[in-house]
Amino acid sequence: MSRFASLAGLLLLLANVHCVHSHREGDAHIHEFGQLPLVDVDDFAKSRSSGSQTWLEKYGPQIDQGFSGPLSFAHLPYTRCLEDENAEFDIALLGMPFDTAVTYRPGARFGPYAIRSGSRRQRDTRGYTLAWKVNPYELGSKIIDCGDVPVNPFDNALAVDQMEVAYSTLLARAPANEDTKSVSSEVTQKFAKDGKKHPRIVSLGGDHTIVLPILRSLYKVYGPVSVIHFDAHLDTWTSYPGPSSEQSRVTHGTFFHLAKEEGLMTNTSIHAGIRTKLAGPSDIENDENVGFQLISTDDIDDYGITEIIKRIRARVGNSPVYLSLDIDVIDPGLAPATGTPEAGGWTTREVKRIIRGLAGLNFVGADIVEVSPAYDNAEITGIAAADIVHDFLSMLLSTEPPTPHNTWPKPAKHRKEL
Repeated sequence: MSRFASLAGLLLLLANVHCVHSHREGDAHIHEFGQLPLVDVDDFAKSRSSGSQTWLEKYGPQIDQGFSGPLSFAHLPYTRCLEDENAEFDIALLGMPFDTAVTYRPGARFGPYAIRSGSRRQRDTRGYTLAWKVNPYELGSKIIDCGDVPVNPFDNALAVDQMEVAYSTLLARAPANEDTKSVSSEVTQKFAKDGKKHPRIVSLGGDHTIVLPILRSLYKVYGPVSVIHFDAHLDTWTSYPGPSSEQSRVTHGTFFHLAKEEGLMTNTSIHAGIRTKLAGPSDIENDENVGFQLISTDDIDDYGITEIIKRIRARVGNSPVYLSLDIDVIDPGLAPATGTPEAGGWTTREVKRIIRGLAGLNFVGADIVEVSPAYDNAEITGIAAADIVHDFLSMLLSTEPPTPHNTWPKPAKHRKEL
């Protein structure tokens, strides 16, 4: 066995040496991920004997690998933007770790962490996808991770106010590329009450209640907005059953009704992926009064993805649009880590396909919510959520939906018969 092991080790060493030399370009070769330099074995042996080189001289920058380094979304620059008034961005990723207004399973306060963790294999230098045909980080907008809002976990009224103040603080900043024409600047300037350009924010929840303070902040800048709401549930109920107080009305199932009462939304909003059980037709009537049309989960089987995209686009029209996505719109077999799972949801691929079809609408912001990693398995929900955030970035920076990418080779005009 020892001879066999020695022979196997020798063959492995020879294979590695051949790999290094066959891929060598000049004095160094860059790994396929564009980060890790492969060192020539001869140079490596010489450097070991000398012992005089520093890390930087010998190996180069101290890069963060997919499984290492500080945790930020896709390894983006991480800044505490709420306290750093000099932080510049066109699109900010902002965590809202709030989950004390849920009606079933808690845990979404760890959602921002799980989404960032799920993004570890993403990075700005490898953001191009076959589906979008763009890298959102190379479209002229500065995108950074602004950290989390330090919400109070004991006082919901205080926490909601903290989230509103935080969102409004970032929304009031001048965009990093204010003097350049971009999708971001043209959309925000067109609809802003003050006629100025504003940055856009992708929020990482947190339970769905975070949308109420977000809509309050957006209203100050844009007035009422249309909402595209991906969810298994309506979230337009008047209050939780049983005795209630003014504060207890604020839950992850009632926030849209409260937003309607405050005049924060237009009457041109729409749900997508609804499949929750209801008290009866009265729930649908109430939902329509709040200003929503409804696309059910089963509609994807009856009408198809293309028709769903058409209906969403027709509903919101040319209004300023906010997109809110509850991860439970995806079937719990594919995204189990959520607080109120409902069987029979859309697949991750179907949701991503619909999002691509919405590019070019007048988006003023977006969020993904209700990721509760305690119920996850092998991070599949966090990874799916992080991938959807990448879609959000491409969507926000695209003027129209991407055309399908034909990866199939063209058939030969003249095929030689064998």
